[in-house]
Parts: sequence; C-alpha cells; structure tokens
Amino acid sequence: MNKRILCFLFFLSVASVDIAFAQQRTAPPVRQNPNQQRSGQEVDPDGEEDGIGRKSLLDDSTRMVYGPKTSLYFFEKDIKRNNLILYAQDTALNNFHNYSPVEKSNWKYQDLGNIGSATKPMFYEIPTIIGTRSGFSVYDLYFHAPEDNKYFDTKSPFTEMSAFFGGGQRNMLDLAFARNINPRWNVGFNFHTIRARKTLNPVARDDNMVVQNSYSLHTNYRSENGKYWILANFSRMLHKVNEIGGIIPPQEDSTSVYFTYEDAKVWLSNTQASDLRQEYRIYHEYSVRDELQIYHIFDQKNNDFTLSAAMNSSDSLFYPSARLNALMDSTQLDTTRNYSDFKEWGNEVGFKGSFKGFYYNAHAKFRAGRMKSTFYPEGEKNNFNEVYVGGELIGKISEKWSLSADGEYLIPGAFRLHGLFISPWLEVDYTKAVYKPTAMQQMYYGNYYQWDNDFDNIGVDQVRGVVKLDFNKIKLRPSLTINRVNNYVYFNHKREAEQASDEAFMLIPGLKANVRIGQKFQWDTEVIFTQISGESSDNFRIPKFYGNTKFYFDSPMFNENIYVQLGLDIRYHSDYYAEAYFPGTQQFYLQNNFNVYAYPVADVFLDFRINRTRVLLKYNHLNSGLMKEEGYFVTPDYTGYKSFIDLGITWYLFD
Repeated sequence: MNKRILCFLFFLSVASVDIAFAQQRTAPPVRQNPNQQRSGQEVDPDGEEDGIGRKSLLDDSTRMVYGPKTSLYFFEKDIKRNNLILYAQDTALNNFHNYSPVEKSNWKYQDLGNIGSATKPMFYEIPTIIGTRSGFSVYDLYFHAPEDNKYFDTKSPFTEMSAFFGGGQRNMLDLAFARNINPRWNVGFNFHTIRARKTLNPVARDDNMVVQNSYSLHTNYRSENGKYWILANFSRMLHKVNEIGGIIPPQEDSTSVYFTYEDAKVWLSNTQASDLRQEYRIYHEYSVRDELQIYHIFDQKNNDFTLSAAMNSSDSLFYPSARLNALMDSTQLDTTRNYSDFKEWGNEVGFKGSFKGFYYNAHAKFRAGRMKSTFYPEGEKNNFNEVYVGGELIGKISEKWSLSADGEYLIPGAFRLHGLFISPWLEVDYTKAVYKPTAMQQMYYGNYYQWDNDFDNIGVDQVRGVVKLDFNKIKLRPSLTINRVNNYVYFNHKREAEQASDEAFMLIPGLKANVRIGQKFQWDTEVIFTQISGESSDNFRIPKFYGNTKFYFDSPMFNENIYVQLGLDIRYHSDYYAEAYFPGTQQFYLQNNFNVYAYPVADVFLDFRINRTRVLLKYNHLNSGLMKEEGYFVTPDYTGYKSFIDLGITWYLFD
C-alpha cells in the first residue's frame, strides 16, 4: 500500500510544475503519386527552399539536417492502390504507455495475463482470408506479417531502438534499421524479442513463460525511369510458451488460493507450446502508363505448431486420461507431442490504374497449401488448391468524399463483397462474406482430441456506421455495428470443433469521445455495448459492456524542452462467461462455470519526450487492494496483473 501511495505522490509532484500545457503532434503524412518518377532529391519538409525550388537539408552552419521527416516509411497496400503515403517517424506521446500488443489494442484482446501469452479478439472479426487458414491463431498478435511491415524512403541511415522493462521481469526489445543504397534503393531489418517471466508460480528468476525471437529483412527498389518497383520482405518468428494451465481451482485443491500470484498453485510445469513462422513476400509492378500498371504478388508461408507435454509428471492430472496416439507411437503414453505443419504458396496477378479520380484493380489469385500432422491416418490429406478472381474500384470525389467497392470470389462457394462510403460527417461500410472453416477445425489428430469434419462455409453480413461530430474542443464518434453470422464454427464445452446450425445477430452501438478541457487536460473515452440474439448467440462470448477512459495532462514543460502526458487510464468490462483456454489444442473453448466478473482496472502513467526520445512510466493496477474483490481475471483461472511498475524508452538515430 505504501509503495502505491509513494508512486502516486511522485506522479502528482511532476504535475505540480506550473507550465503551459500543449502537445506536439506527429507531422501529417506526405502523399505522392507512385506512378510519377521521383526526383531522387533529399527533402526535408521543414527546410527552406533554395533557388531552384528544392528544399535544403542544410542548416545555417551547412551541416546536413536529418530527422523524423527525412526517414519516411510507407506500406505495400498504398502502393497497390496508387496512393503512396510517406509517413514521418512517430514522436507523439498519445497512448505510448500502452506498449505491449494487447495494451495497444486498448485491451480488446483476451489473453492469459502476460505478454506473449495466447490471445483472441474480444469482439467478433471477419477473417481477412476467405480461403483455408491454419486455425492456430492465438499468437498471431505477436507476429509481424510481411504484408503489414514498413518500407523506407530514407535520406540517411535510420535506427529505431525501443526497450520495455515491465514489472515482474516482463521485457520486450524492438530494433529497426534502414538505409538508402541510393536514392531509389532502400534496405533494412527489424528485430524483436520478448522475455516474460511467469506471473503465476515462477520457480526461478529466469523462469520465463514466454521467450520470443523474431526478425524481418526488407528492401524496396525503383527503376531510374520510375516504371518498375519491387518490394521484398522475409519475416521469421519463433515463439515459445511454457504453459501453466491456469491456477488450480480451490474446489479441486483446498490449498490452492487465487490472487497469490508468485505463490499460486498452477496445473502445468512441463508443457511447452511453440509457434515457428517463416514467410516470404514479393510485390512488384510495372507501369505501362499512369492509367495502367501490371503487378504480381508472391508469398510463401510455413507455420509449425508444436505442443510438448511430459505425461509422466504431475502435468498428466490436467489433461484427459486418453492417449489417442499411443497405439501408433508408444512414446505418446509418457510424452505428448502434437505437431502441425501448415504451408501455403500464393500468386496474385493483376492490372490496375488511376483515371480521372478513379482507381481500378482486377486480379486473379492462386493459393495452394496443406496441413500436415504426425498422426494423420494413412492416406488422409488436408490439402487445398484455391483459385480467386477479384477487383476493386475507388472513386475519390475530393479529399473528404470517396466511395469504394471491392470483392473477391473463391471458386467455388466462398466470396467477400465490401463497400465503403466516406464523407466529412459519416462513414458507412457493408461486408457480405462466405468463408471457409480453418484446416484445424476440419481435421485434427492430437493425443487428447481427434476429429475429421466436413463443415459448411461460414456466412456473415456486417453493416458499420460512424457519425463524425467535431466541435471546438470536442470530437464525438457515435457508431453502430450490426452482424449476422450463420454456420459459425467454434470449440464447444468438450473442447471439440463444432458448427452451429443457426444464426446469431449482434447489435453493437458504441461511442468514442475526445474532449479538450481548457489548455491543459484531455479526456479520451470509448464505450461499446453488445447485444447478441438468435439461436446461436451462446456460441459468442462477448461482454455486454466494454469501456476505456483516459484523463490526463498534456504538457510542454521547461521552455518546451520536455513534452509530458500524465494521467489515469481506466478499463472495464461487464461480467461474462469468457472462453477458457486449453493448451493441448492451443484453442479457446466455451465454458459456463467460471464468471470473469466485472472489475475496473486503473493505471497511472507518465509519458514524456525529450527531443526525439520518448519514455514511459506506468504503475499498473493502482486500485489493487481497494476493491471488494482481491483482484481480477482475464480468462478462467488466469488472473490479471497485480500492482507493479513498467518502464519503457524509444529513441531514434538519423545518421
């Protein structure tokens, strides 16, 4: 209790400095037409123009001036849509204290109470791929997929270094480097690590729950005449998790007690999950003219998912008594090794162009792949060959008005249609899709569960609307989402894949509000209400109410040499029977016995920036010990964070 009071007094002492408050925002992105040849000149958006109209990278002392606006980055999706946006490096403080992936989502993922643990979206999401997927997705949030990675347009060597030191030895390290070989060719790499000690029952200082090493290599090159452009990327992640199985319920063991954290009694100590991913991706295009470009995308993915458990230890008490693979391999009596290898190859070829404010795209795509497992029955295969045709049309009436439509058809039987309308005061989009169940849902042969299904495709209709209301110091974004889902595939109370025969309807109104209070304070809030009906409603476990609010100072201090945000971040959701997690299949499944009860969690944070270096300091779970309950749960038998301090830092080097 004294530690919490001292920490709170420290934050208040920083706030007592009587300086005018404001916040420097990241500069808006620079937009260019990718079908126009680049000049190859070094450009600083803040520089002064010289006699021939170019902005100079020289200051008054003739030194080269490099910074966030001379190390720009862009994304493949914008190149494909002929809408190149060059983004400056982010130096804003907003939400910087939420560093881990789950925190960055504003806690809209359910996890197991630690960085790098298994996750699932709290709200229903339509898959981006309507064809076959692996089905092993609980670690997707921690993988940096090639199609989402940054490509750079740098004028000098650029380095970004970020380190996060979480309480309880939950640590992350992120490094990025890029440089230009010449004005048209850039190369770089990214490196990421997670070392997260067990928050429940660690037996040593370095008894980690999660160990991750991942990296990516990337390059982009443009021909001298500007007609040919190629982007290439390779990403690899090895994500290892020492599973704990959750806290042993007190009704199972009278000596087990919730909310003892390091002293908790857990189910597992000899079970490890591993997720190895390697992905290659190449995008290249040739511009015949501004109205016509031909492009090709190649990607290759290899995902290995492994679960190893020692059945000759106390871990066997957690798992079902059956050892279904022991007849084929006698070692499976003492050691479980569930292995699944998912590979796919994809080629997309198309043509696109821009004409009088309209963008068009037409393409064909071929995907081939297979799921392989050690104990598939002889002659059984889980292969797929998929052919797609699709296209997109975007009409940009002005900077604030646009209308777009895109679609894709998987021959036969699956498709996705999507439309989007954007105006200064309203955004509306509609999606209708029919998508395939995952390979794992269709066929699985593990040591504890096995099935061979022939599920139908899943259907969904989704309508979303956002009203944009901007006043002097208030921004409101009321929204409404309506989902209709049929033939949904889920994991039932028996932990087995099952398909619903009926429909579920979701009515989801929400509100985002940003309020500036005077010159010194900011209040940001998001609330979402979810009402689910229909015969299949019980297959979706979503809290009826979700809320996230943040009240903070927003301040330059010491003659604007330091920029500060200091405040309180509170999150909350209502009671719900959240899905439980079973490490043996690496899936979340339905349960009706454990109520993840409503509980507000308050964090106090200090984010500040000195020049280009950002620092975070956060005290987690400030209200611990002040509530009726001793703590909170994030998943059945997995407790959330106790009170501890996080520290993080990010800084840039531009030469």
